[in-house]
Amino acid sequence: MPEVKRGVLRGLALAVTLVALGSPNAWAKVTPDGTTESDTSAPKPSGSVEGDTLTSSAGGVIVFDRSKNGSGESAGGVTSTGSWTPPPCYYAPKYTPAQLQKTLEPTWESESTGYQWDAQQRDRYVNGHPYKDFNKDKSGDGYWWDAYIPESQVGTPGSLDCTKPIFWVDNGDPPPANVPEAITPEVLAQLAYAEIRVPSTTVKLAPQGTTKVNLPTWAWLDAAKFKPVSVTASVPLLDIQATTTAEPVSLKIEPGTDDSVTYPASGECQINTDGSIGEPYAKGKADETPPCGVKYLRSSGDGSYKLQATITWKIHWTGTGVQGEQLLPEGRFGADQDVVVQEIQSVNR
Repeated sequence: MPEVKRGVLRGLALAVTLVALGSPNAWAKVTPDGTTESDTSAPKPSGSVEGDTLTSSAGGVIVFDRSKNGSGESAGGVTSTGSWTPPPCYYAPKYTPAQLQKTLEPTWESESTGYQWDAQQRDRYVNGHPYKDFNKDKSGDGYWWDAYIPESQVGTPGSLDCTKPIFWVDNGDPPPANVPEAITPEVLAQLAYAEIRVPSTTVKLAPQGTTKVNLPTWAWLDAAKFKPVSVTASVPLLDIQATTTAEPVSLKIEPGTDDSVTYPASGECQINTDGSIGEPYAKGKADETPPCGVKYLRSSGDGSYKLQATITWKIHWTGTGVQGEQLLPEGRFGADQDVVVQEIQSVNR
């Protein structure tokens, strides 16, 4: 079977199975893409190998610590402000020599991939061109690396592009230079980005629910509601990790109609030094311009306007061997809320 065709088939098999070999330890929950979810109440991973088996905690699978992530039914993933997307596939340790033998030999024996392909594979992994007897003489000194597809990226462009044959990496050595998709702290940071969850954005308004034409409506968010969230991704076996953090930086107000004025004019309300956004309305401020808000110029009739409040989050990461914070593209997450506007020109507040 030609190399390209075989590579595509192997990629399709990955997309279907997406399960890393190895028995999970009690502390970890294995997910379909070969990652694990950490249980902070259980022992931390040791990165050891049990006999001839790479366990899920030590087998190159990524462990996500989501204990500092956003939560709740309203929480959701941020959308990048640019064209950035998470890595669609990556390479990481997956097999010991014994595991690779147990994985490949049944395929060869079934002859499901054809004599020519099986012979090429035996030559590559058994006959010394370039590997001999699955590298059993190196057991404990390194691992076989293979492709993974993040669960969120199954079916996306590029998810089947990691078609390199399974390759060996000695402990302590970097992966081959011709494998740009190999797992690194930066790749971990990007995969953690995809796991970030932030709360939905329902702003406080005054007047609340129903406002008046030509009357400034104040909008604000309390500091306690919008705090930084983070996700840590690690590969215990390689002793690498990265923590990706999202911090709220501004609130974008979109009134839901062109017949409106926003405060400030851009509709972008910056975060205050105390972490809040905007300023709560207080009695006696009826004639003042709110630092964050909206003024509707036309009533909503029998319906309402869909005011959209979107938070922009600064995304940055730190990781193994990296000095200081590294930036990733900003993310946004928002929600709609109904605002009824009545045709009353003035009101005592």
